[in-house]
Amino acid sequence: MDGTQTQARVVVFTTTICPYCQAVKRYLREKRIRFREVNVSRDARAAQDLARRGFRGVPVVLINNRPVVGFNKPEINRLLSIR
Repeated sequence: MDGTQTQARVVVFTTTICPYCQAVKRYLREKRIRFREVNVSRDARAAQDLARRGFRGVPVVLINNRPVVGFNKPEINRLLSIR
């Protein structure tokens, strides 16, 4: 992202013991992307919401409400305009 863009709204759905969740959070921090984490192992309502959307695993990264399933770095980069 360059300085002229506003940052995308990023929400990361995680669980406590998910290694891919840790990896995606570490990557977003390295790229200085702000995000909100929702731990579905601690938030039953969020887990139900994720299931209603058809997602069965984590991480799920919502970037401006566009889902990225798993730690799909190329797709995250594309949606966040990271080069």
